[in-house]
Amino acid sequence: MNYCRTWLAGVATAFVALPAMAADFASFQSLGFSEDGGVYAFEEYGISDSSGLAYSSVFFIDTVKDTFLPDTPIRIGVKRDTASIAAVRREAMEKAAPLLSQHGLLDRPGELAAFSPISEIDAPKDEVRYFEHPADPAFGKPYTLKIEPFFATPTRYCVDLVDALKAFRLKYTEKDGEPADEIVHEDSIDIPESRQCTVDYRLGGVVTYSPLAGRPVHMALVNVLSLGYEGNNGRWIAVPARP
Repeated sequence: MNYCRTWLAGVATAFVALPAMAADFASFQSLGFSEDGGVYAFEEYGISDSSGLAYSSVFFIDTVKDTFLPDTPIRIGVKRDTASIAAVRREAMEKAAPLLSQHGLLDRPGELAAFSPISEIDAPKDEVRYFEHPADPAFGKPYTLKIEPFFATPTRYCVDLVDALKAFRLKYTEKDGEPADEIVHEDSIDIPESRQCTVDYRLGGVVTYSPLAGRPVHMALVNVLSLGYEGNNGRWIAVPARP
């Protein structure tokens, strides 16, 4: 718990309340990488459009296998309207603290190389072009990631709500300044139920990390758009893309 004390103090003062919204788009907070880049963690949090209650989830990703670490994600949601979003985030971070400490994740935050939330105007939803390291003047050569949604068969309750679910593939179309056509992720036809009734995807950014030894890690930040009560909801997934 001490490992997260400074972070939690900031949460308690900065996130007391959120304004009402037409739909539920989770906020994103990158947490960091293990020393070798093999583990990455992030938090998403917000207010549910269905219940009006706060939630926070902390994800730990094996960047080699593109899977969650065992017993994760850590999801905290309240059942009554007496808990503030600050309290919910604090509880999530307290439960996440042992894994954060074990892998030293808060010591290596990586770099937010690109970020465009859903509210940004004119940002392409299917592509992000970026340099690996934030700098001015820029150095190195650019990378471009592109997301390509495709249709999947609805299952369970989604059958009555949507004609087709959306899956996606993610690929590099540019690597280190050179044209590329390299798929780094492609969904199977069985969409994870945690995405709910998914209607679209968009690329929201990239977090990068360069370990002292080994290949850099680029985490593509993908917005999953699913049917909500008052419009589409948005959640985050992070997909490893090793250049």
